[in-house]
Amino acid sequence: MPRFAANLSLMFTELPLHDRFAAAADAGFKGVELLFPYDVATDTLSRAARAADLKIVLLNTPPPNWSGGPRGFAAVPGLEARFQSDFKRALRFAQDLQALHINIMAGESSGDAARRVFLRNLIWAAQYAPEASLTIEPVSPAIHPENFLTSYDQAAALIAEIGAPNLGLQLDSFHARSMSKDVAATFRTHQAMIRHVQIAGHPGRQEPSDKDFDLHGFLTMLDDLDYRGYVGAEYEPHGLTRAGLGWLHQALMVKDGTRSA
Repeated sequence: MPRFAANLSLMFTELPLHDRFAAAADAGFKGVELLFPYDVATDTLSRAARAADLKIVLLNTPPPNWSGGPRGFAAVPGLEARFQSDFKRALRFAQDLQALHINIMAGESSGDAARRVFLRNLIWAAQYAPEASLTIEPVSPAIHPENFLTSYDQAAALIAEIGAPNLGLQLDSFHARSMSKDVAATFRTHQAMIRHVQIAGHPGRQEPSDKDFDLHGFLTMLDDLDYRGYVGAEYEPHGLTRAGLGWLHQALMVKDGTRSA
C-alpha cells in the first residue's frame, strides 16, 4: 500500500496543532499535509514532525497573507508581483520544513490572459526554485466554478508546454470524482505527471470509502502501478478524527500477504 499522509489543517482539529502530529503517527500515518501553515513558526512545526517521525509532504502557496480571501492567484493578471513575493515566502517555509511538495494554486480567473499569466508564473517558479517539487491541482468547476484550472487535460497541457522537471500534477479524488467519475482512469491517463495524490469522500469531502468510489481498487491500482508518492487524506472528519479511520485501518491491514503498511 502507498504511504498515507494526514492533512492536519482538516484532521485531528479536536487537538492543538502541535499535538496533531503525534495523533497522526499513532493512527498509522507516515506523513502530514499543512495547507496554510504560515502563522506558526517553522521550528515549532519541525520539532513536532521530528518527534512523531513524520514527513511533511505538502503545503500550499500562496498565501501566506491569506486571511479568508481568495485562495491563490497564480493565474490572476495583475498580481504577478504578489505571486512572486508570496511564493518566495512559501519556498522558505518549505525549505525550513523540508516539505516534499509545494502546491501552486491558480486562483479565480479565466481566458487567454489568465493562461498566459499562469504559464509565466509557473515558468518563473520552476526556474526560481529548481530544487523544489511543485504541483498544480485541477479543481472541479462544479465545486469552484470561478477557478482557472478546472481539468486534468488543461493542467497536463500546461505542464507539457513548460517542460520543467520539477513541475508535476496533483490528483485529488474528490475533484476527480466530480469531474470524470472514474478516478482510477484519470490517474492512469496522467500517471507520468502525477507526483502527489489526495483522497476524500464525495460529495461532502468526508471520510473516503468504497461507497463514494472504488477506494480499495484505487489504492491497489496505485500499488500495482508502483506509485511511489504519498496519498494525502484531505477531508473533513465527521466527529472525532480517530472514529472515522476505518478506511485507513483496512488499507494498512496485512491480509493474505497482499495488504501491508
